[in-house]
Amino acid sequence: MIITELLAILSIAAATGLRLALPLLLIGLMSGPQLWVNVPLLSQLPPALVLGVLATWSAAELMLSKDRYSQRFFQILELVLSPGVGALAGIAIARTVGLDSRFNLLIGLISALLALVIQLLQVGLFFRPRRPPLWSFFAVDGLCIVLAVLAFDAPNQGGMIALLLLWLVIRTSYLWQQWPRRSKPKQ
Repeated sequence: MIITELLAILSIAAATGLRLALPLLLIGLMSGPQLWVNVPLLSQLPPALVLGVLATWSAAELMLSKDRYSQRFFQILELVLSPGVGALAGIAIARTVGLDSRFNLLIGLISALLALVIQLLQVGLFFRPRRPPLWSFFAVDGLCIVLAVLAFDAPNQGGMIALLLLWLVIRTSYLWQQWPRRSKPKQ
């Protein structure tokens, strides 16, 4: 059924909205011996090179994103790259589950937009004057891993979590729009 495949695509797109390299690394590792054969650009590179770059980048994201100064660098980089990585990951999942290639453009666009809006929420939350607690960074890392694994093993649950994240983005953006109106003194 196409709904299950769409939920798997939403799950991996949400994971790429949280972290970039880790979902791509998990796509390759969970694909079996073929590694990144379904990922559009990564399939053209040697698998050993892709594995080394993604493992290094994932380790840097997981360790250095907790530091205040490197966190800013990673978030700006992730904000710029998240639509492209989201599109790649969405198309890779679509190819893995055997969806028709005519839908690749639409799948890439939906995945890119979902990854971008989740990344925008994350940047908005972490660029606030008060730094979030350290556990929230670990929660984002864990949620990214769970979403990437669920895209393969339980796409219905992963897609539902991705839709809940999208609802959280919409709700938070609505609240952010209301803050200036609430802070104005009444005359």
